[in-house]
Amino acid sequence: MMNESRKMSLPRMLAFAVGDIFGGGSFNIINFLYPGYAALAVGLSAQTTGLVIMIARMFDAFLDPFMGYFSDKLRVRYGTRRGSMLVAAPLILVAMFLMFFPHSNPSETVRFWLVLLSYVFFYMVQMSVMIPYYSLSSEMTEDYTERARMTSLRMVFSISSSIVCVAVPGMIVAGYSGNEGYMVMSLIFGAIFMVCVGTTGLFAKEGIPAPKKTETFALKDFFKPLRLKLFRQYLGLFLCCQITIAIVSALFFFYVDFYFCSEITARGEKSMTGLIAAAIMFSMQIVALPYYMSVIRKVDKMAVYIRGASIWIIAALALLILPANSGVFFLFLLAAVIGFGISGPAMIPHAIFGDVVDVGNLRFGSRTAGLFSGIANLVNKLAQALGLALVMTVIGAFGFVEQDILEGAEKVVSQPESAQAVIVLLMALAPLFFMSIGIVISMQYRLGKKQHADVLSALDAGEDEKAVVLASLDDAD
Repeated sequence: MMNESRKMSLPRMLAFAVGDIFGGGSFNIINFLYPGYAALAVGLSAQTTGLVIMIARMFDAFLDPFMGYFSDKLRVRYGTRRGSMLVAAPLILVAMFLMFFPHSNPSETVRFWLVLLSYVFFYMVQMSVMIPYYSLSSEMTEDYTERARMTSLRMVFSISSSIVCVAVPGMIVAGYSGNEGYMVMSLIFGAIFMVCVGTTGLFAKEGIPAPKKTETFALKDFFKPLRLKLFRQYLGLFLCCQITIAIVSALFFFYVDFYFCSEITARGEKSMTGLIAAAIMFSMQIVALPYYMSVIRKVDKMAVYIRGASIWIIAALALLILPANSGVFFLFLLAAVIGFGISGPAMIPHAIFGDVVDVGNLRFGSRTAGLFSGIANLVNKLAQALGLALVMTVIGAFGFVEQDILEGAEKVVSQPESAQAVIVLLMALAPLFFMSIGIVISMQYRLGKKQHADVLSALDAGEDEKAVVLASLDDAD
């Protein structure tokens, strides 16, 4: 039975969880709103938008391991992770404003560079927050079940923020006649995110103290975590889920506005269908959390990943047979089931990160959660950048029409059938492809509750016992 001293207090857990209001909220503002902002407010083509996303995320991705390394080495009053978050918190407001400033220069080349530079700056600020934050999640507690409980509470904040940040930003933007709504929206949410990150930086005190001394930098050890099989499996689980979420998020409103509600959009009328469907989808992610927590307690964490991914795949495939301009009940029903499914595989990588870092500590003799987090973000952002760039390029190749920003130009209210068809196919088949890979990886993952307890015990044991535990996980040298 778990020792009471290992339980996290609710105030400390809340202080940690509130930080992901920025993670979940900004992710959805960018993924849901940015493609439309770039194409319909700034007037960049779908291919150019894809290029911006790819360049910015790849540039940022290569900096992630360095940020992770810096996070491991930082020793200040507010801990190894929280100092960086406190410095970056006020920059969130600036980055959000620049990210959604509606550039109107007549030269597309100038607009491209302005959008690209603001995108890069935003991701550098986000990196300075989220890599220390992900690393902090492994240091709040070492208990297997408490980590899952903490992750569940964190996801409540993250998903709640996601719901708000899918619906409200669009409402704010639509409330203004021109593109000024983007600036107002960015300032409001930038201020909210700044306060949330600052709260985590001030009050989410680590439960596992950092070593007073750090190792000297060695370039050969920079990608040392990749030698860990469990970490490579973690990356696979994380990537499969995040790439799919990014693709579906980027195309979601295109799907609703230009396919499912194409007749309403073509008449120039506004519809709340997309916002309601998105709200249902994210609300069901919260509703599903108690169920998935019960599965973790009774079975294991990987059972949650497999069940959720399977539900997601089946519901997404149903989009192939959902006719355009049909009753919204079926769209809302599918959104609910998809949301229930997403909740499982979205939760698990965060819940197992600390467990994998513990194995890395056992294998390498040092705790470098920042480096683990930095490499995870590098691989994730590279994959997402390539995936999203490919998606935008594909829909552009199939005739997707961007907004002409010249004064007097007609607003885009419809897309050709070829673009509609490819959007539906990507929405349905991306979960099938990527989450099937995730399911295969989850079946090979061997770090359950008992094995994690053995890892913690072996941390203070001799080399022979450490070798036995690592061999049982198939992660020995």
